[in-house]
Amino acid sequence: MGIIMEMNLSEEERYIQARKKVENIKGFYGNLVAFILVNAILIFINLYTSPSYLWFFWPLLWWGVGVIFHGLKVFEVFPGMGKEWEERKIKEFMEKEKQNKNKWQ
Repeated sequence: MGIIMEMNLSEEERYIQARKKVENIKGFYGNLVAFILVNAILIFINLYTSPSYLWFFWPLLWWGVGVIFHGLKVFEVFPGMGKEWEERKIKEFMEKEKQNKNKWQ
């Protein structure tokens, strides 16, 4: 019975992780669509009102950098800072806390 419950829990955990990953991807695509639409509007406004000074470049540049980093994180381009790294760090901090508590007992 314990193995079956462990298998179900494992299956549930995998489902939760997959669902979270899908939500992160949806969030990235939402960010990307907003980036494209808003910057298209800004470009139009800039070129229509003051074509001699191209100020649209600045929000395009900095928001673009944010979108790129968001995409790199969501699609785990640098796996060294991914979920496994987070889990290792959490375990490391928990172990240090446990050792610190035992030190004073």
